[in-house]
Amino acid sequence: MTRRVLAGALALALAALASAGAGCDADREPRAAPSTPAPGPGDHRLTLDVGGVARTYLLHAPPGYPGDKPLPLVIAMHFYPGTGAALRDMIGMDAKADRDTALVAYPDGLNGGFNALVCCGTNDDVAFITALAGELVRTWRVDPDRVYLTGISNGGDMSFRAAVEASDLFAAIGVVSGGYGGTRAEATDYVPKNPVSVVTVVGTGDRYFPIFEAGIATWRQRLHCAPSSPAAVSPAPGVERTSTRCADGSDVDAYVVTDLGHAWPGAKSGPLAAPNAPIVATDILWDFFVGHPRRR
Repeated sequence: MTRRVLAGALALALAALASAGAGCDADREPRAAPSTPAPGPGDHRLTLDVGGVARTYLLHAPPGYPGDKPLPLVIAMHFYPGTGAALRDMIGMDAKADRDTALVAYPDGLNGGFNALVCCGTNDDVAFITALAGELVRTWRVDPDRVYLTGISNGGDMSFRAAVEASDLFAAIGVVSGGYGGTRAEATDYVPKNPVSVVTVVGTGDRYFPIFEAGIATWRQRLHCAPSSPAAVSPAPGVERTSTRCADGSDVDAYVVTDLGHAWPGAKSGPLAAPNAPIVATDILWDFFVGHPRRR
């Protein structure tokens, strides 16, 4: 009887040791963590490694996000200094995404800014934005023919830079109180190699308005754009709209708002909001994106 008890105890002890050993071996194995969570509706704060630097962004997916069919993506870039969250709260683009079943990403610039055409910083933000688009195409079923960029001020400048330097990825850009300028844009060959349509919204009361006006004229001249027919119609009093079709098949629409300062027209609140403007920039940009999938 004693031998049987001792034998049983020894067997239990050996089993326990084996189990403990297996647990230790499992702990030594690296456990892969996904770079993004499983796709699903709601707001997500995500991180992406770009050249050894952890870059952060917010991602909004609409209610009932299916995860089983390609969706459009808008990447919206903030002003300087700013954050993706501050831009999201200001422009109200998530409501558009919910209505039309799309994704919106709000990347954070390092130290509050993006290394765009005029400022801010020295980081490779073109690599960041292209990596972000690629990650969402790969993991969130984004339609690669419906990836768009938008932004205000520094983020608007960044949209132009990415449109030129990564024109194979983006179908169109929408720029508010931002422009095509700086030393890079002085080079006559600094233009997209693939068609990227553009819509801009700027105000005559913006101190940078002459730069923005000259920039869009240069863009149109370099891409051999001609006025659309019939001529564009103003959407509201105090707003001038011009529309052109370029030789590569892209479109360039420009809205100039009388007396508007450095702001996002129609935004209800925020550091660069213009709630009493005669147009709502978010509506204009979204409608333009819907009508401009990537040209091949």
